[in-house]
Amino acid sequence: MKQSQATEDKVIAAVREFARSLNSGGRVVADMSALVDATCQLPLSSFEYWERLIRSEFSLALSESTPPKWKVWARHNVTLTWLDIVSRDGYTREKTLHSLTGAAPNAFFFGLAVRRLNDWVPQVRKAAREKLPEMAKATDPEIVAEVRCIVLSNWGSWGRLEQEDKEVVLQLVCDNQVAELLRSKLISSASGPMPTLFTQLGRTPILDEKMEDIASLAIQPSVRAKAYRSLFEGRIAWMVGWKWEWTDIRYCEGREKPIIHERELNVQASLPALLKRSAEDRSSLVRRVSAEVLIRERDSLGVLAKELAEKFSSDKSRSVSEKGLFALKKLEKSERD
Repeated sequence: MKQSQATEDKVIAAVREFARSLNSGGRVVADMSALVDATCQLPLSSFEYWERLIRSEFSLALSESTPPKWKVWARHNVTLTWLDIVSRDGYTREKTLHSLTGAAPNAFFFGLAVRRLNDWVPQVRKAAREKLPEMAKATDPEIVAEVRCIVLSNWGSWGRLEQEDKEVVLQLVCDNQVAELLRSKLISSASGPMPTLFTQLGRTPILDEKMEDIASLAIQPSVRAKAYRSLFEGRIAWMVGWKWEWTDIRYCEGREKPIIHERELNVQASLPALLKRSAEDRSSLVRRVSAEVLIRERDSLGVLAKELAEKFSSDKSRSVSEKGLFALKKLEKSERD
């Protein structure tokens, strides 16, 4: 991904300045404020690019600013820093995670720590599992929520992520403040992978009490549609992987089938009220979900069923109007019978 040259130059300059301060030989603790400032506005969706760049520049800068050999005391006791969390050496990454204390400086550095759950060294992943809960408690909940949003939306591509690593992430989103921030983000975000975030958060009960608000108020139509469907079905489902299914073993023919897990919602909602609200939604995505449920539940809805079927049959969206006409035909057939 091509990044802004000005932003890249700023990050490189901050990394080099930080490396020089580490090798200055003075007794003053290295100041990483410039580095924190330079990484505050970095897009969290581009972690891999920035991690590679920072690792390379930090390593180069340290080698260029190494103290003279006669200053043997200058870096005798090397202090591990937040940048060592992306070191090329797995032992250094593991040791750094164990040595870090307190809050993460910003969302970018907290994201670097979370990414260690997908590290290629098992000992580093174990260290991340042990330290992240403690680090998250000390870090600003807004930072934790921001990073969790990115992680939950993209962890499907993290090939080394194990179930115990996922449990660490899910436990952190159950913090009351973090959960409230994530729910607000689901409702107020006009862009971004909110439908995926909704599905992943559905593994935990943090959305249950706000599910009707999400269905009614979320800006993104696909999020409202998912919330309404979950309310109608009384459950929320998510995909955990794929499995191979033979269709004709004689000819070695088959296909991959998704593995779906689900959880019951702890919500009691009125079906007629939900249908009325979803039928008035401004998005055809939501109205289509409503029409599907009408077809399935038409026999239990009495007069409301015909009222909604007539409404859907004249909908400006073809996919909705077709379902409305189908519901009308079924209702008329029931009346004749």
